[in-house]
Amino acid sequence: MNMLVDGEWRTNAYETTDDDGSFDRQETTFRDRVRDDPDAEFQPEAGRYHLYVSYACPWAHRTLVTRALKGLEEAISVSVVDPYRGEDGWQFTPEKEGCTRDHVHDADYLRELYVRADPDVTARVTVPVLWDKREDTIVNNESREVMRMLDTEFDAVASRDVDLYPDGYREEIDRVIDEIYEPVNNGVYRAGFATKQDPYDEAIDELFEALDHWNGVLGDQRYLAGDRLTEADIAMFTTLVRFDNVYHTHFMCNVSQIRDYENLWPYLRDLYQTPGVADTVDMDHINEHYYTTHPDVNPHRIVARGPDLTFDASHDRGDLPGSPPTALEATSSDD
Repeated sequence: MNMLVDGEWRTNAYETTDDDGSFDRQETTFRDRVRDDPDAEFQPEAGRYHLYVSYACPWAHRTLVTRALKGLEEAISVSVVDPYRGEDGWQFTPEKEGCTRDHVHDADYLRELYVRADPDVTARVTVPVLWDKREDTIVNNESREVMRMLDTEFDAVASRDVDLYPDGYREEIDRVIDEIYEPVNNGVYRAGFATKQDPYDEAIDELFEALDHWNGVLGDQRYLAGDRLTEADIAMFTTLVRFDNVYHTHFMCNVSQIRDYENLWPYLRDLYQTPGVADTVDMDHINEHYYTTHPDVNPHRIVARGPDLTFDASHDRGDLPGSPPTALEATSSDD
């Protein structure tokens, strides 16, 4: 994989798998925080921050969903990179449908922003990136932390009174996010990028054991943490919405499809139909990215055609205890 080393772009700078053939995800680099505190270096203000995202990336997608549910579209602007990530990394191609220019610095590549923030940076160039336009730097590029900041620190500039990390649920939310990360969110990558049979088998076993578990949990409750839509559901959603189209085929996670599950499939449709969420899903970008960006997995870069899923079909989840936040009007007749 390609990355920045001491501020210089290097190709084939690191291996994605270890000697045992297991996928090895590197940690993110920029870990500052926006805090709703008058003494904080980075304070929440409308118009000050900018998100760099890819519609294709599940990690960046978390932040887009949170921004939409909170009503932060006017407060936090967005630039969208090309779904194809080539040898030069994430690129801005405003002429392509669904993509934009870099609205802050008019850069050609996302890596230019990393170097602008730290001329000597050694890092993978990933999305999402939360950029501070006032200080002209990256605040954070860790998706879970950016999601939490958008949810908990920007209430004063949000247009919706939505709390995705409510008191009384926080311990359970954190537990669920931790519990689904390795087998599900990262598990699909562990399966797809494994280069030996044993680590692939281990990833697949853990992935489908976890999916079976959460399918059972969702038989009795509407959301992962109980009767409230929370950050945990966002973290699960961005993996599930990609599963049948790309992870099942491209990453060989083909034991089952999400639409085979009696509870996960309607749960996924329920989340998709939550106001604001569907607009963050671009399946064309998702398909193009995965099938064209990993030549080691798909050397001919042929984009699989199906399936054509009906995310807006009736989900019947409204009969379970709980509902979306009151600031979100349900779009499904089942609610």
